[in-house]
Amino acid sequence: MNRLSAIESFVRVAELKSFSEAATRLNTSKSVVSRHVAALEAQLGLRLFHRTTRAITLTEAGRGYFERVSQILLDLQDADQAVSHLQVTPRGRLKVSAPMSFGFLHLAPALADFLAEYPDLAVDVTMSDRFVDLVEEGFDLAVRIGTLADSSLIAKKIAPIRRVICASPDYLRAHGTPVVPQDLRAHQCLCNSNQPGAREWRFTMPDGKPVSVPVNGRLVLNNGDALRVAALNHLGFIDLPTFIVGADLKAGTLVSVLDAHAPQILTLHAVYSHARHLSPKVRAFIDFLASRFGPRPYWDHAG
Repeated sequence: MNRLSAIESFVRVAELKSFSEAATRLNTSKSVVSRHVAALEAQLGLRLFHRTTRAITLTEAGRGYFERVSQILLDLQDADQAVSHLQVTPRGRLKVSAPMSFGFLHLAPALADFLAEYPDLAVDVTMSDRFVDLVEEGFDLAVRIGTLADSSLIAKKIAPIRRVICASPDYLRAHGTPVVPQDLRAHQCLCNSNQPGAREWRFTMPDGKPVSVPVNGRLVLNNGDALRVAALNHLGFIDLPTFIVGADLKAGTLVSVLDAHAPQILTLHAVYSHARHLSPKVRAFIDFLASRFGPRPYWDHAG
């Protein structure tokens, strides 16, 4: 048994949850992939997968093995890239997934500079708040905000994402300004139905203690830009990142409140799969994101 080929077969099956898809990705047959995995299981003396007629899932031992050997494969791919002179210049097509609001407001305006810097690259960006499977849908990289639950992805921190609670001056004059997070229960709070826990806003108290406050309002929307427009029309409070409302805060058309009880700071990440080694085009895009948006985002510090 070629140990490295067997490990690669195992990793691709684990990522794609299919022997057939793994065979296609490896340009070999399903029977070869099956033999590789069976030989690996025999050598290790344990089962790596639960197999049913409907699904293939990793066993507990398989999950632990996957975390270790997928990193080994990634290190080998990076080593190959480091010594290879066949693809020094980023080239080809880069397929990127990005969240809608950030993609429209900040990523799209930056792409002209990226394309000018790398004339041999073409970029295909899909903007959507839908969670995408990078491997299954063929993305090289995704720009994501918040907690990353999928441990099979490699994440590079790009920038902090600060959130604020804010409303229009007219709304505050008509309804008053909350002093503590619990005061929001008496106000109209505009919720984002696209976010988990949309009706429970989370704060960090001055002593560092986390607090959750249930909120309600007459209007629910599924997009941050639409929520911003609603707040500008004096309909209530919003909980949004400053990359959406930063210009409004500077102009005074929105006013932040409860700054001493700041909402949790999130993180902008660039993520890619173990199956997508850090090629020159992916590395170039990550470096560009970091230089353009981090570590101190311009939307928080511009005059």
